[in-house]
Amino acid sequence: MIAAPIPQNDPERLAVLHALDVLDTPPQARFDHVTRLARRVFDVPIALITLVDRERQWFKSRVGLPVTQTPRDVSFCAHAILQDEVMVVPDASQDRRFHDNPLVTGEPHIRFYAGCPLQTPDHVKLGTLCILDRQARRLDQDERALLRDLAQMVSQDLVSAQIAAEDPLTGLMNRRGFEQLAPRVLQACQRGGQPVGLMYFDLDRFKRINDEHGHAEGDRALRLFATALRRSFREDDIVARLAGDEFVAVLPLADASQGDHIRERLAGALADAVQREHLPYPLVASAGFAAYDPARHADFAAVLAEADHAMLAAKPRAVR
Repeated sequence: MIAAPIPQNDPERLAVLHALDVLDTPPQARFDHVTRLARRVFDVPIALITLVDRERQWFKSRVGLPVTQTPRDVSFCAHAILQDEVMVVPDASQDRRFHDNPLVTGEPHIRFYAGCPLQTPDHVKLGTLCILDRQARRLDQDERALLRDLAQMVSQDLVSAQIAAEDPLTGLMNRRGFEQLAPRVLQACQRGGQPVGLMYFDLDRFKRINDEHGHAEGDRALRLFATALRRSFREDDIVARLAGDEFVAVLPLADASQGDHIRERLAGALADAVQREHLPYPLVASAGFAAYDPARHADFAAVLAEADHAMLAAKPRAVR
């Protein structure tokens, strides 16, 4: 095993990393969305956002790996941050740097590794967005570009000021967080040739709930609706509250049939909530789906508007 050399600027690099105050912080949805998306689009068992500290690499987000950190001297990412581009190891068992690495000879039995450095605007490398497989494989140029795009998302979020990206009432992503993340996901899926859809939701008769039962009950209805949405989507779908009773979701690798399944699951989850909570009013939502097509949609706002229009068309006349 060959441990990565320590770069000359490591003291400065570590100072920048520690100043971000992100090490050992709890999971955050905007980072977990990226790792789940990476695992799905690259069809790998493990995806990580790693930060290379003085003696360890710590995982800000991880899917497919139970541990939260590993020593720096066995880290693939410690090698990756020495490079400017994506580092690819097609078969670690045949690579002199890694063939006897404990992460190769033991759990998680890494064979394939690809990691893109996470950089500040001043080109200080903090860690990587990386994908791992237990089988040898390669990464073509389009896939490398997609990994770079996703890494750029993470880099921008790491170095930006802490964004209030969560809706305090429902716990979902708020409009600001969604409008930052969703367009990047659409672009990443487009670059990778992957389908992606967007769904727009409106909680029907919400004004009547507020008028007849009070605003506290209206808030309760919104929280129950948010819970039903979470249960209806996949882990790597991005669900957010835009405003009031309007909600939206981006569905990577999804088409209109997936939208139909979401509607069915959501209707069932809302019916269960009404029965479980003994609500004196129904919980019903109208939904619209739009498949992102770069030939028809000039930007993210265009696909959002199409999904909104489809939702309004689907809404019963009695509640429009």
